[in-house]
Amino acid sequence: MIKGFFVTGTDTGVGKTVVAAGLSAALNERGINTGVMKPIQSGEISKDGELVGDTRFLIEAAGVKDEVYLINPYHLEAPLAPIIASRIQGIEIDVEKIKGCFEELAKRHEIVIVEGIGGLLVPIREDYLVSDLIIELNLPIIIISRTGIGTINHTLLTVRHAQYLGIEIAGIVFNNPDKEGSGEAERMGTEEIKRLTGIPILGTLPHIPLLDPGGNLKVMIEKEIDLDILLNIITENVRCDIRKGFEEDDKRYIWHPFTQMKDWIKETPLIIEEGEGSYLKDIYGNRYIDGVSSLWVTVHGHRREEIDRAIIRQIRKVSHSTLLGLSNIPAIRLAERLVGITPDGLNKVFYSDNGSTAVEVGVKMAFQYWQQRSSDTKRKKGFISLKNAYHGDTIGSVSVGGIDLFHQIYRPLLFSSYKGESPYCYRCALDKSYPSCGLACADQLEGIMKERHEEISAMVIEPMVQGAGGMIVSPPGYLRRVRELCTRYNILMIADEVATGFGRSGKMFACDHEEVRPDIMAIAKGISGGYLPLSATLTTDEIYEAFGGDYSECKTFFHGHTYTGNPLACAAGIANLEVFEKEKTIERLNKKIVILKDKLKGFEEFDHVGDIRQLGFMVGIELVKEKGTREPYLWEDKIGIKVTMEARKRGLIIRPLGNVIVLMPPLSISEEDLDKMLDIVYRSIESVS
Repeated sequence: MIKGFFVTGTDTGVGKTVVAAGLSAALNERGINTGVMKPIQSGEISKDGELVGDTRFLIEAAGVKDEVYLINPYHLEAPLAPIIASRIQGIEIDVEKIKGCFEELAKRHEIVIVEGIGGLLVPIREDYLVSDLIIELNLPIIIISRTGIGTINHTLLTVRHAQYLGIEIAGIVFNNPDKEGSGEAERMGTEEIKRLTGIPILGTLPHIPLLDPGGNLKVMIEKEIDLDILLNIITENVRCDIRKGFEEDDKRYIWHPFTQMKDWIKETPLIIEEGEGSYLKDIYGNRYIDGVSSLWVTVHGHRREEIDRAIIRQIRKVSHSTLLGLSNIPAIRLAERLVGITPDGLNKVFYSDNGSTAVEVGVKMAFQYWQQRSSDTKRKKGFISLKNAYHGDTIGSVSVGGIDLFHQIYRPLLFSSYKGESPYCYRCALDKSYPSCGLACADQLEGIMKERHEEISAMVIEPMVQGAGGMIVSPPGYLRRVRELCTRYNILMIADEVATGFGRSGKMFACDHEEVRPDIMAIAKGISGGYLPLSATLTTDEIYEAFGGDYSECKTFFHGHTYTGNPLACAAGIANLEVFEKEKTIERLNKKIVILKDKLKGFEEFDHVGDIRQLGFMVGIELVKEKGTREPYLWEDKIGIKVTMEARKRGLIIRPLGNVIVLMPPLSISEEDLDKMLDIVYRSIESVS
């Protein structure tokens, strides 16, 4: 964090005291608690304890109340360089004492203006110059330069030497240009120095005598010096300190999901501060394309005005009331809208707050439905799902998941479920090829259902795309076949549309691609446009009615969450759907889907790109060590992470799934930014592989 400024000069007698005093007074007037310091005064000494000369002027003009021994640790009588004056006077200058006085002043004030002694190369002690003190105090400098013949040379010498030493230069002040005999050198020198150095010119001061430490000096500084430049430096340095604090506190306090924290604490965390449209901005002001829609949730971009306004309007009414025994208007209105856009027959909406719970609700509904339907169906307690499936992280949703990397360790906590082969054509577990396989994976699934249907209550499936499994796109006809099998064997179909819903697949829901109506549908992520946690589980009248009965029968669905049907989140969800309608988002997406598909063809030329999978705006690029054999990279190769980090350097945020590079930008992304995103991914894969 910046602690102040060090006022130095191109020479002695250029007006450092006047500028230091005036700046401190003016900054105090601006509300910045500013102290002053003159570490060494030479040429005058106090008599009978009274302040004299520069130090007196500095204190009176700044109006500070600090002790004199802190402001001026050393006062030397001879008007010479400190190393000589102290030798004559028999005083040894202790640099640590000066630094200690500065640190004490820095504790009392937001910043401290330190007036230097002559220029940068003035010696304080043997082998210790003014520039050494500046470096140890870690202060940016303000250079005071007199105008006239030689100004350019003297100023450039000071600037170049400061830059050589790595000293930050806040700006240059020119002093006393209107003295008698001034001419072209005075008028032209300042602009020439600005052109040659690129250093900000803070201003030019007329001659102000030391006899006037009062208000006139402060007024003149305010009038002639660009204080905003200094204030910006102060603010930026404070922000820099705050930013480093955020990075340290993140590592100190936060445990990140799906993140190996041993690796995380070794790196500088990327901390997002703002978002707009398809871009995110970090705390350093760097902008990135949001290539995964902030984990597949942002639909219409960040800071969408219509959704912002809807949330603000709702805040002015009520931010939360429970759905347990009560209702609220946004929850009612959104439920009506959801029934209208989901497949026909899904007429009842049960709210929760994330994808995992939406699936968990569906699993519990299916189980309880069969238990309450009749005595003949009480055996139907089991579930079937697919290998490579991901349905969330609650115990119920993990139980129907199929990714050992995520789920194996929790196996003792889970209920067992049957697993069908994944429709993973690139790595077919049955060693078949589509389309000649005739959907052999669906045949294998039917084999399980045929044998176990009397004990299977429901099939849980991610329609069309297994997201976290690696963006595995099922072949045409597979989803419709699953629906037919569920109907044939009297098994409920639970469609997990958490990732695929709200336009991601190119249609509002992935089930729409093959005109499939599930018995239960779980939706989340894009439901609120990426604004607030919200999810819903929709089901049919038939399932809903199985939970009806007298209070004493205890057929109630005993499940719920505190924030179920939260009015703010539901208000965002309504606005989200209104934007879909107004912008014709799905229709306008078609052109961008074609652009995406065409650009992805260029990735096929890479030796290490094994497979490219796309459905709508959902893309997985699988990287392999050997293209011919499809040999995968090892986990420890971290190939996906390496590509991700390379893309970040180029201005794109993406997150891999192992060796699969995932692209899922906001549906609202412009064609220009879509092209830019793909170019960054291309160059990142090229660079890494």
